Amino acid sequence: MTGGRQRKVPKKITPGYLEKAALFYLERYSSSAGNLRRVLDRKISNSIREHGAPTKEEAAGWVADLIAKLQRNRLLDDQAYAISRVRRLYAEGKSLGRIRQTLAVKGIGKEDADAALERLAAESTVPVSDLPAAVAFARKRRLGPYRGDPAERAEMRQKDLGALARRGFSSAVAMKVLSADSVAALEEMVHDAD
Repeated sequence: MTGGRQRKVPKKITPGYLEKAALFYLERYSSSAGNLRRVLDRKISNSIREHGAPTKEEAAGWVADLIAKLQRNRLLDDQAYAISRVRRLYAEGKSLGRIRQTLAVKGIGKEDADAALERLAAESTVPVSDLPAAVAFARKRRLGPYRGDPAERAEMRQKDLGALARRGFSSAVAMKVLSADSVAALEEMVHDAD
């Protein structure tokens, strides 16, 4: 007795199965058309590898028809997805470059990404730039002026710089955040940027 789990055999792909799989995915996750296409393509590849059918071309046609149907029925909307994702990522303290990169990975085109960022700027009370996002990230992670102890702040400066850099912020923005004398000075800097 081997005691290991048995391998799950992929189901044979049909148009009906793809539609059920897409609807199930969309019930659980917000998605762009490009991302949903990748999810379905993985299922198709597994099915073809296991069952030898359908052909890639036939399945690609099914996916294209299904995505068009979902878009017509407004169950899949790249622009709404981009707006929602931009708001969340910016609030989390992601840099604008990292936000664009995340959207591109999810299959959002440049036009939809630009429109979502423009909408964020129009709705925001402060200018949309990397500085407020970096401040939000510093606040969340207690970096720089958000550290209570000045000795600890000086000791952790390089690590804080690294954390901001890994998050996608330029060294100029990171230095501005970490060089602020106090939380109040940093918050004032954000509001004076407009």
